[in-house]
Amino acid sequence: MKRRLYPAVLERGPRGAFGAWFPDFPGCVAGGKSQEEAIERAERALAQAVDGWAEQGRALPEPTPIERIVPPKGSDVAAFFMVGVDPPDPSERVNVYLPKSLITRIDKHAASIGMSRSSFFGFAASLALEWAPGIAKAVFVEPRSKVHKTGALRAEKRPGKKPAR
Repeated sequence: MKRRLYPAVLERGPRGAFGAWFPDFPGCVAGGKSQEEAIERAERALAQAVDGWAEQGRALPEPTPIERIVPPKGSDVAAFFMVGVDPPDPSERVNVYLPKSLITRIDKHAASIGMSRSSFFGFAASLALEWAPGIAKAVFVEPRSKVHKTGALRAEKRPGKKPAR
């Protein structure tokens, strides 16, 4: 889904404070001591509201044209402004096969930083996609099978052993 622009209303409050609200998202409000602070908080509030709607499986509303916004009686409207939001990308379940020991390490690390396994995989994949080509292949990919060195090659015959035929 492409970026959407939603209108917001910036109001002056008592003692010089400002509040912002979105006609298309009832209950989505933000406040601040300055216009800038209220707008910044409104941007975060809208992103959280959009995420909440998506988690509930609700379709996002069409943005209301500014000329159709009717402020409540007695409100002191300072400005109308637009906030752009990228709707969340829907998730899809995938199956991957990884060594159990790696999954155990991933789960422990993800839990230690407050992430789920899925979030960790998404984060790790996003980082890997940003790397320069060839880095992962040259540096980080290890074979799944372990080979252990057993010593140097011996060309001489061992005493008491018959040569292989």
